Amino acid sequence: MTHLTDPARLNPARTRREALALLGAGSAAFGMAMAPGKALADPGEDTVLTEALVLRDPDIPAAGNPNGDVSIVEYFDYQCPYCRKLEPELRQVVQDDGKVRLIWKDWPILGPMSIVATRMALASRYQNKFIQAHDALMSANSKLTESRISELLAGAGIDIDRLNRDLVANEPAIKAIVVRNNEQATAFGFKGTPSFIVGKFRVPGVLTMEEFGQVIADARKAAASKK
Repeated sequence: MTHLTDPARLNPARTRREALALLGAGSAAFGMAMAPGKALADPGEDTVLTEALVLRDPDIPAAGNPNGDVSIVEYFDYQCPYCRKLEPELRQVVQDDGKVRLIWKDWPILGPMSIVATRMALASRYQNKFIQAHDALMSANSKLTESRISELLAGAGIDIDRLNRDLVANEPAIKAIVVRNNEQATAFGFKGTPSFIVGKFRVPGVLTMEEFGQVIADARKAAASKK
């Protein structure tokens, strides 16, 4: 997990027991700063952590199965090496499961070029190519520059001239998405990227494929127990 202050990053590997201990500590993810036992904020409450905002932001396309019974939300940065390394395994977990919605939330915390990449990726959604843009940028194996970002996006079939026009025309909407994502990540207490919400569990760091599978199973059990 890339961040600025957490010394635990020096040893990113976690055992399954350690991962689940973290989950237990953060299992009331949406209940942070709310009444005990309350899992989700009511839609009318003044909070950034409602289910609608976190799991079903209409401005962020879902990958995986859009109708899945469990959602994974990843707060990430395109310049985060841990995000890039984890991406293929996370996508494989989602594909193998078949019932997971995957939502990527840009959290550009690693400098100006992260913000450039985020803005351009979000602008690509006006061409219905946000997922293609995300895949292209996450596959980069070199330092991102503005020209490199444009090259990667063009290679993914994105019209760069239109993207630049969309950036200007939709600047307020794009900025609003980034602000929402940052407010959510901050409210969850995340310290860096990647960080996840799996169902209603808070996962502030990197998991293995096996651990992701276990957390998804736990999220399903937790949801079933509340029915």
